[in-house]
Amino acid sequence: MPPFFLMNRYRLTLFAIASLVALTASAFGQSRTIIIDPGHGGHDRGGVPGQRISEKDKCLDVGLRLRRLLMASGYRVIMTRDSDVFIPLPTRVAIANAYPGATFVSIHFNCASRSGANGLATYYYRSDSASLAQSIHRNVVSGAQTENLAQSIHRNVVSGAPTENRGIRRRGFYVLRRTSIPSVLVECGFLTNPTEGSLALSATYRETLAGQIARGIQRQPAPSRPLTASLRSVSLGGDFVRVPAESFSRSRKRSSKSARSHRSSKSSKSSKSSTKKKHKKSSED
Repeated sequence: MPPFFLMNRYRLTLFAIASLVALTASAFGQSRTIIIDPGHGGHDRGGVPGQRISEKDKCLDVGLRLRRLLMASGYRVIMTRDSDVFIPLPTRVAIANAYPGATFVSIHFNCASRSGANGLATYYYRSDSASLAQSIHRNVVSGAQTENLAQSIHRNVVSGAPTENRGIRRRGFYVLRRTSIPSVLVECGFLTNPTEGSLALSATYRETLAGQIARGIQRQPAPSRPLTASLRSVSLGGDFVRVPAESFSRSRKRSSKSARSHRSSKSSKSSKSSTKKKHKKSSED
């Protein structure tokens, strides 16, 4: 057979394989084009005034590491920024919407005026982004556990202050609300927290974060380390993600209200009983 025909057959075979891979990925809801959006940049340092660790630098570093890992796995990667420049939110959304069928992943770190605030969180808005948010969050939390961060993340949950259980939430952030493709925003920990801030300064840990986000994008199962009960109970159904911290707060209020009602009822019964006894004693006299 002439070399020309062999070359054509080879090209057709490659095309068929590529098409099969694309169809398989599509069938499982996986996009082969990923838009990575490192938060902040340029004059927008991110964080709160006086914050020691710059958020914009850490977002970009994790984003660039994530790009390298995804490209090595055959993904097409588009960056909203790949250097220290400021990109307005509408421009970030426009970049994402220019690639129909892609997936948008925004990288951020959290901050707070209270140094004790901690935890990882993953946000989504569109209903078709919920499973992606769950996949990424489970992998990132499992990755954090390999760095002995789990105790820090869930310390307050276990001790009865469940507001620190960030979990997976549906929120209308601009880049999630305005994008027309599946989109998630990952908060990789609190830079204002001594433990999580020191970990964010570690290149090894940032590589771990990027690796776990990549696993989540690829819908790979999280490592075998079991998630805490609080994370297993996070619901992804409906329009609102029920975070155990919030439901616990409501139940605690209901419990407190019920206790007050019970005490009031008990006090009333006691008062009535005392009155009856006095009346009986008076009759006997």
